[in-house]
Amino acid sequence: MTNESQYFNADHLLFRQSVRQFIEREVIPNTEKWETERRIPIDAFQKLGAQGFLGLMMPQEYGGSEADFWFSVVFLEELARCGMGGYATAVSVHQFMAINHIMKIGSPALKEQYLIPAIAGNKVASLGISEPDAGSDVSAIRTTATRHGDEYIINGSKTFISNGTYGDFITLTAKTKPEAGANGISLIVVDLDSPGVSRTKLNKMGWHSSDTAEIKFDDVRVPVGNLIGMENAGFYYLMESLQLERLVAGVMAVSGAQWAIDETVRYLHERQAFGRPIAKYQAIRHKMADIATEVDVAREFVYSTCWKFVAGQVVVKECSMAKLFTAELQKRVVDVCLQFFGGYGYIEDYPICRAYRDVRVGTLAGGTSEIMREIISKIVIDAVQYKAVY
Repeated sequence: MTNESQYFNADHLLFRQSVRQFIEREVIPNTEKWETERRIPIDAFQKLGAQGFLGLMMPQEYGGSEADFWFSVVFLEELARCGMGGYATAVSVHQFMAINHIMKIGSPALKEQYLIPAIAGNKVASLGISEPDAGSDVSAIRTTATRHGDEYIINGSKTFISNGTYGDFITLTAKTKPEAGANGISLIVVDLDSPGVSRTKLNKMGWHSSDTAEIKFDDVRVPVGNLIGMENAGFYYLMESLQLERLVAGVMAVSGAQWAIDETVRYLHERQAFGRPIAKYQAIRHKMADIATEVDVAREFVYSTCWKFVAGQVVVKECSMAKLFTAELQKRVVDVCLQFFGGYGYIEDYPICRAYRDVRVGTLAGGTSEIMREIISKIVIDAVQYKAVY
């Protein structure tokens, strides 16, 4: 995107330049180090915070900028172009998923204690939903938060938690009224250095730079004041916020797919076969034309959904469609692109190889493609309607 449009104005374009320069200066040179060490140091988050990149939608009184959502779209697009899925995931989970609930419905005390350092990048946040026996079915979680006086006592476990190994706190889903099913889930902030919390780092296929953990809670005591919003309303907060999560995933998937195309086009012009650049061969040209067309179409749909989101519309269907289509598309695009690198596409020194590992989880994280199809089916076939919660 180099010109103003119905979505982006001159300020957005200037912001894009600053984010891109930051990524090129502070992120890309550290790729091999962070991928090898399988963690992102805290100073990387602090540098993001110093630039104001971690509080784009957050209130100014807590260090945010209260920028319109299109600044977040720009940030996410540039984030996805770093070529490191783990880094992009860690940062997006921190800002748009883990602390978003605190920003929307957290008490002033919670915002002071957690939102301010999170926006500054001094504390890293995670979101705890999935469990060993409950992933897509959020209502089936088993982690409990039992109230005793002025405290909750938390027991249970979470898994596949981004930022869970080295992060500072977690926005946790727990059952405060187990017999009520979905109507008994609450959101609670838990410090991850609390007594009774144990963390095990998971060894992933991709997203190597980000840390992902299984976390166990054994009689962890948390002040009742760490409750986010109303008790037993957590499931409904989650269901609404998942639309933002899926929209974020869609934005990054399209940008990540475009990045793969751009990297491949450069290689096609450089690589020679039978005396000429492989960019001249029709079989390759036409396949690239196909995926470039699909990515452009997907981008327009995502932008349209963003516009509806900004307008305050309930976009459960559109966000689910965006997540489904773009995750499947990015996986296919990267596969096509790797093919044109030949044997070099299978070599770790080439970014397309890392992209191939990273992209596979896109159809799993944030709601599987199967779950997206079921949500869409309920709306399209069963005429299910969703209402705003916050």
